[in-house]
Amino acid sequence: MNLPNGLTIARIFFVPLLVAALLEEKIVLHWQGALITNDVVALIIFWLAAATDLLDGYLARRWKQVTTIGTLLDPIADKLLVSAALISLVQLGAIRSWLVVLLVGREFAVSGLRSIAAAEGYTIQANELGKTKTFFQVVAISFLLLSIRHPDMTRWATLSLYVVVFFSVISAISYFVKFWRVIDDSTKQRRRAELLDAERQRQRERIAVNRTAAAERRRTKADRLRAREFSGQATDRPPSA
Repeated sequence: MNLPNGLTIARIFFVPLLVAALLEEKIVLHWQGALITNDVVALIIFWLAAATDLLDGYLARRWKQVTTIGTLLDPIADKLLVSAALISLVQLGAIRSWLVVLLVGREFAVSGLRSIAAAEGYTIQANELGKTKTFFQVVAISFLLLSIRHPDMTRWATLSLYVVVFFSVISAISYFVKFWRVIDDSTKQRRRAELLDAERQRQRERIAVNRTAAAERRRTKADRLRAREFSGQATDRPPSA
């Protein structure tokens, strides 16, 4: 367990804290004249979780600690965080449900593609479109959380959400194309390997049959030579008295 993977796991543990801050009983705190409510606490938790997303990727690349489990776990943690935030915001009436269904469905679809590719021995990493989508998701959710207490932020939240939808669809198509190429190439290579193995097996069987036939011919020839020698010896014997 290295630090980047630990940050990724910590981001997963931020998810229930975020949901609790949004949906549980009202929180009202006073700190140096400022009023801290549920949405403010949720926004702080969300920003902390988003910061771990930036930090774990940076440290993994800088310290050369990019691992397979980190590559697979990082997008799962992101999807859990974003999905939990969006679903909670639907319950609060801050976002339309069909948008959340579209965005969360896209996340499940891409996760499924990653899982199938991983089962085939390939790792589909996040591309630039996916990273751009994640950035705008953070921006959109931040505006949505702010719009709970500040309605004038709703317009910006809606605009950023449609940007998220655009990049979500485009990046999903990109992942599907990459997945198709990976699986198609894998299938072709497996089929080619199976054909080569079958051809080698046929050649081995042909060689074995030829060897058996050659051995049989040699035995037959030897038997004929012995029969001729025996026949010659019998002819050379003098007649019996």
